[in-house]
Amino acid sequence: MGTPTWILPQGSDLTQALMYVGTPIQECIMLRTKPCLTFLTCIFALAVGPAFAGQHHSKIAPDAVQTQSSSTVPVIIQYLQEPGSQQDKGVSNFGGRVKSRLHSIHAIAADIPQSALDQLANDPNVSYISVDHPVSAREAVTITAAEYTTEPINAPAVWANGYLGTNIGIAVIDSGLQTVPDLGTTPRYQLPAGQPAALRFPRAWGQDAPGASGRIVYSQNFVRGQSDAFDDYGHGTHVAGLIAGNGARSTGRQDFRTFYGAAPNANIINLRVLDANGTGTDSAVIAAIEEAIALQST
Repeated sequence: MGTPTWILPQGSDLTQALMYVGTPIQECIMLRTKPCLTFLTCIFALAVGPAFAGQHHSKIAPDAVQTQSSSTVPVIIQYLQEPGSQQDKGVSNFGGRVKSRLHSIHAIAADIPQSALDQLANDPNVSYISVDHPVSAREAVTITAAEYTTEPINAPAVWANGYLGTNIGIAVIDSGLQTVPDLGTTPRYQLPAGQPAALRFPRAWGQDAPGASGRIVYSQNFVRGQSDAFDDYGHGTHVAGLIAGNGARSTGRQDFRTFYGAAPNANIINLRVLDANGTGTDSAVIAAIEEAIALQST
């Protein structure tokens, strides 16, 4: 059975969708916005840890209960109301440490002693405590189409009608990006007459970007302990090329064909959630999805 895909209409709220923390993260979530802007948030088959049988406190996920009582557990604590300083203090009082906030699901990501979970769950404002599972990029894929570039989706026919992804922003939630020629500005000769130049997004203050040139128009890092959104793993850059590569590195006399992405003039929004080993966390992915939604209005 394939990984499920969610298509969310304009104005959809992810609060309900993100309640399923601990299930496999979806491959793609399409967020349709204005006619000139579409965000495609792509996470190629991120996998999470297994679920466990058994039940303890009704507000605590079974796999959190089954960890050793002496251990510290990375958790996502969801509240009925938006958590604030009082909830932060409550986590600290139980020997925990708040790592980040997840506003879309009224949650805190924290490390907390397993022995304190029952007491924390007794807070009437706590709705559920789940493990902040590790996620990772899929190492292997199965190619089912005879041709695995742009022909199976009939992209050349779409390009011929002038649709190259211009003024489309595509948020890639993955291992970050490197600035490569295929993600640079699409050569003018590839653009039909009258096709406007690619839209430029404003860069948020204080955000680390792997170069503001080309079509990587926004970058942000969600990996703890890292300060930039460079791709130290390689998966994100590969995925961005499949989405929006302009063929610059495969156009020449020595090349037997030019490899384009599906939307070779689209902009890329780089949201890094995977480290140099290709691993991340549920909470980082959720935070990146929240950022992609917030960028719809830019």
